[in-house]
Amino acid sequence: MPYQQAEPILEVQGLKKYYSVKGMRREFKNQQVKAVDDVSFTLNKGETLGLVGESGCGKSTTGRAILRLIEPSAGKVLYNHEDILKKPAREFRKIQKDMQMVFQDPFSSLNPRIRIGESIKESLTIHSIGNRNEREEMVMDILGKVGLRPDHYFRFPHEFSGGQRQRIGLARALVANPSILILDEPVSGLDVSIQSQILNLLQDLQDEFKLSSLFISHDMSVVRHISDRVGVMYLGKLMEEADTDTLFSNPVHPYTKSLLSAVPIAKVGRKRERIVLKGEIPSPLNPPSGCIFHTRCPYAMDVCKQVVPEKIQIQDRHTVACHLYN
Repeated sequence: MPYQQAEPILEVQGLKKYYSVKGMRREFKNQQVKAVDDVSFTLNKGETLGLVGESGCGKSTTGRAILRLIEPSAGKVLYNHEDILKKPAREFRKIQKDMQMVFQDPFSSLNPRIRIGESIKESLTIHSIGNRNEREEMVMDILGKVGLRPDHYFRFPHEFSGGQRQRIGLARALVANPSILILDEPVSGLDVSIQSQILNLLQDLQDEFKLSSLFISHDMSVVRHISDRVGVMYLGKLMEEADTDTLFSNPVHPYTKSLLSAVPIAKVGRKRERIVLKGEIPSPLNPPSGCIFHTRCPYAMDVCKQVVPEKIQIQDRHTVACHLYN
């Protein structure tokens, strides 16, 4: 999507999710785990924004906080310029129809005692969409669009493979015709061949349904394939954000560079210079002062240990939070 035509559908501003520490040692009492700490980004209409980072960086928590599956500690989430975090539960339920989530483990999100057709139809019933016959027709239609057969309507979750369950998860999310999909590691547990099928299906469905997507993953290759823009998270903070081509060809944050250096090149004889980070990821119970990445950064300066870097714009739609560029 050309930048001049981009129109925001979702704006996340200063999102935070802190967890209070309970039942731990005395030195940790009254402390908080900063799972998501002051994260801001914009999702445009018809766009896929990839959110990447190491396990535990807060990317899944960000997705769940946007949908209020867990209540954020602070911040704003603007959907069509309205702050949905201020909406009471009854009003927010109406908005939920337009914002759906696909979970990492589709089997755990399905009731093993309910047939697939009824599970998919549940969203239509909750939001009072159509009558009984119309709902069944809508479920049959969406099953076909995600590559499943009509007879799958009457089967139980344990009768499906992992790839089929992920298609069922997509069908549940899409049946109410949402505007935004939040996909939390939707292909991480699948074989490579099945991954490619699901990713191609996602792209086809996005074009057909005019969807905007937040794609959460730790796999840089998958994110590069499906995303228009990419945001890189580390220990609850957004470190760099740029168009996909720009981020992969010209990463500027040391953490982004280290992540990309680990991605293999599929050409004989070509090697990428590996940037190995030293040390362990700091505990979110006791994050470093200043820049949270300075304990592992090969370019750390004195200012990095004392001052939190502000997000600055390197070029058009390319931002970074790093003192190297201040």
